[in-house]
Amino acid sequence: MIELMVNGTTHGVAADPDTPLLYVLRGELQLNGAKFGCGLGQCGACTVLMDDKPVFSCLVPLAALGGRKIRTVEGLGTGEKPGALQKAFEAEQAAQCGYCIAGMIVRAQALLERNVRPTEAELRAHMAPNLCRCGTHMRILRAVRRAAAAMGGGVVEAAERKS
Repeated sequence: MIELMVNGTTHGVAADPDTPLLYVLRGELQLNGAKFGCGLGQCGACTVLMDDKPVFSCLVPLAALGGRKIRTVEGLGTGEKPGALQKAFEAEQAAQCGYCIAGMIVRAQALLERNVRPTEAELRAHMAPNLCRCGTHMRILRAVRRAAAAMGGGVVEAAERKS
């Protein structure tokens, strides 16, 4: 039995230690926000936070999770009480098909928890590993900027940061 801390709750999981975290989240825990996209860590649809850092859950085996805290998009807000990023993504209509959006929100959450005033370059570099096949990247970036502002920060130019 492997114990996982997911969204603040401990779960006992009877699975092979080599099983990817994504499979356990979706199959065992019924947390379907993280999606299976490529299975190779190249698209970001499966992004979750592991100790507040974004990771591709399709690549993380259960054996690597000892004592680590996992957060999924379900742990960032609900339909009734959405988080700042979820509100911003909705307001900017950032989702077209919606497949990548949970991973995008989770990746953006990691950035804004670490730095609520990123530069435009930091924002773009941080979000780059996650792909949107529908091409809504500009709306996604607008949503992250909106959420940063709502959280009391905002995306700044590099020159602004120095002052």
